[in-house]
Amino acid sequence: PIPVEKSLGAPVVGGTVNGTGALTVTATSVGEDTKLSQIIRMVEAAQGAKLPVQDLVNRIALWFVPVVMGIAALTVLGWLILGPEPAVSHALVAGVAVLIIACPCAIGLATPSSIVVGTGRAAEMGVLFRQGDALQTLQTARTIAFDKTGTLTQGRPELTDLTTSPGFDRDDVFRLVASVEALSEHPVAQSIHRHATERGMALSPATGFSSLTGMGVTAEVEGRKILVGADRVMAQSGITLGALASTAQELANAGKTPLFAAIDGQIAAILAVSDPIRPDAPAAIAALKAQGLRVAMISGDTARTAQVIADRLGIDTVTAEVLPDGKIAALKQLQKEGPTAVVGDGINDAPALAAADIGIAIGAGTDIAIEAADVVSMSDDLSRVAVALDLSRRTMANIRQNLVWAFAYNILLIPVAAGLLYPFFGLLLSPVLAAAAMALSSVFVVSNALRLRWATADIASPRTAREIEVSQPAPAE
Repeated sequence: PIPVEKSLGAPVVGGTVNGTGALTVTATSVGEDTKLSQIIRMVEAAQGAKLPVQDLVNRIALWFVPVVMGIAALTVLGWLILGPEPAVSHALVAGVAVLIIACPCAIGLATPSSIVVGTGRAAEMGVLFRQGDALQTLQTARTIAFDKTGTLTQGRPELTDLTTSPGFDRDDVFRLVASVEALSEHPVAQSIHRHATERGMALSPATGFSSLTGMGVTAEVEGRKILVGADRVMAQSGITLGALASTAQELANAGKTPLFAAIDGQIAAILAVSDPIRPDAPAAIAALKAQGLRVAMISGDTARTAQVIADRLGIDTVTAEVLPDGKIAALKQLQKEGPTAVVGDGINDAPALAAADIGIAIGAGTDIAIEAADVVSMSDDLSRVAVALDLSRRTMANIRQNLVWAFAYNILLIPVAAGLLYPFFGLLLSPVLAAAAMALSSVFVVSNALRLRWATADIASPRTAREIEVSQPAPAE
């Protein structure tokens, strides 16, 4: 989220936003050579490499039907050879009862009824399963890998710290700095101006404004010369940083971007901005870890910044400074330890979302990310990731319950229908009773699936307090 300085000959990605000044570029990659086209090809390749999930029920049904037909034929033949008179009547009753009792209605309903109810309930809770096999695949995930910028963080810089030098009033310094930054279009400047506006500060008009590309800004406010920028612009102006130099190092180690303010040639304050963690991220990460998952982060940001975010959120594995194709390589490393789900929101996340065992797009994300994902959160609430996983596990457990009932029902009652009890008790199952038992089996399966309509995910409420309160920054000693 922090702008990058570009100089003569530096590569510029299509879609780059130019902050100040004029920018002349030469198009070296067009059409199919553009980064977007490459990303699209990676998405298509990843999607094409996915194998369709083999349906367990279909595989069993492939053998179940002919086996039942064979059992029915053997039943009729056995009664004709060994049965008492009237043998033909007994044979037909027993054969028809076997066919009716073994009618695979419950087996056929076991999976689709749970899927329909489970996906419907998921939609009510803000989760959309875009592909049929996503519901089954998600519950196998062992690692959840997040993108950082815009997913775990808010994706825009915010003012986090302000420390003044001795002899300078904090509010006065901040008002002067904000008055200058109000004239700049730089995202860092906008974060300072936005914070001043939120505090209701009355800013003064600035004159002689000048933007020093890649270094800072300068202007005059109330007759005082204000200089705001990086340490190099202070060194260029002959301004010593003093004790604030060590403060700058501490802020940088915390993953923040420090900048200095000088008034009339004297260092007055150090400010810091960072991309703040989303308020709902801590609770979302905690909920996933409570479900026994390993949480990873894959980011194109610097390793230091990414590690700071990971430490605050309790993330287990961090891979930083990677490009879109590098995210796929990092993902493959994670997949060596088990099925991996990827959560992202941007264009750069699309290849990883498609290559993952399961891709989860945040609802506020780009269209290409949503199209590449298997699961979409219809809001930007990160807790929906844990909700999706919980519902996937519940639905698959429900399907297993239905299948166990359906097959156990057939295994137990087919011998009864064939006449197993007749030699001992003289009982032969009527086709009418077999039909009633078959119908009750289907009713049980559907009723069990409908229990998912009342499924609730026990996910902790996201925190709403900021990680760092910047309205009252502590003064420097």
